[in-house]
Amino acid sequence: MSLTLNSGPLGAPTTGQTGRTLDLGTPAGRHLVALDIDGTTLHHDGTLSEEVYGAVRQTVAAGHDVVIATGRSLLEARPVIDALGLRSGYAVCSNGAVTLRLDQHERRGYRIVDQVTFDPRPALDLLRDAWPGAVFAVERVGVGFDISGPFPDGDLSGRLRISSWDELTGSPTTRLTFYSPDAHVEEFAHAVERLGLHGVNYAVGFTAWLDVAPAGVSKASALEGVRARLGIDRARTVAVGDQRNDLEMLAWAACGVAMGNAPAEVVDVADLQTLDVTDDGLVPVLAAVPAAH
Repeated sequence: MSLTLNSGPLGAPTTGQTGRTLDLGTPAGRHLVALDIDGTTLHHDGTLSEEVYGAVRQTVAAGHDVVIATGRSLLEARPVIDALGLRSGYAVCSNGAVTLRLDQHERRGYRIVDQVTFDPRPALDLLRDAWPGAVFAVERVGVGFDISGPFPDGDLSGRLRISSWDELTGSPTTRLTFYSPDAHVEEFAHAVERLGLHGVNYAVGFTAWLDVAPAGVSKASALEGVRARLGIDRARTVAVGDQRNDLEMLAWAACGVAMGNAPAEVVDVADLQTLDVTDDGLVPVLAAVPAAH
């Protein structure tokens, strides 16, 4: 996976949708700033703007801890982490099931400090019966995915291995991904709720895409662990996201910010809403983080 850095007009916006400077309501001091990737840090076409890149670098230089918190796998998140120039600190992948310590002294540039797995068989059995035409992917951390059938090009990274049902269900995983090409996202979300998945945590995406994680695991649970490791006061936590898998994270943060492109249920749990990702809505949020010192 490669990232394109968009060259737009220089001079980042400094106001939110209302035209007023954003006030995050957090006290001065070192902050933990958690950022979703897709639809928040990256545009919908997967590009990174110069304005967002610059704002992230300024936030790090100011003494804050920027933590990527994404539903992407480790392999899918690494190119973005690298493109943002994040060489130390932490990153949360697979919706909280995998936490990385970024360290350039490590051979791969990181080490896994937390990894939570679950038995995918009960959820797979339930979903297979409900959507016979769907495809499934079981994550193998740092390697890729075992899949039941082809996924849309570019949606999964790493080694993709067509696997039997016994192989898919035979060992614990950090994340189960389910995709139904024929389902409408809203109908799909309601149907998933009616299924009553037990013993797992799950989030429905922008399309008919479902990520299933271990029970009690979310971006928020992983970020709380990161916050404790960094020794940052809970009052100095900011999170920015745009989708349903960001709900817990936005509620967890002292200031949760929904992107302008976020659906209503995400906006409802957030403290503030910024501009659309196409308008680099992350920039005014980062500009509003109080001084670290």
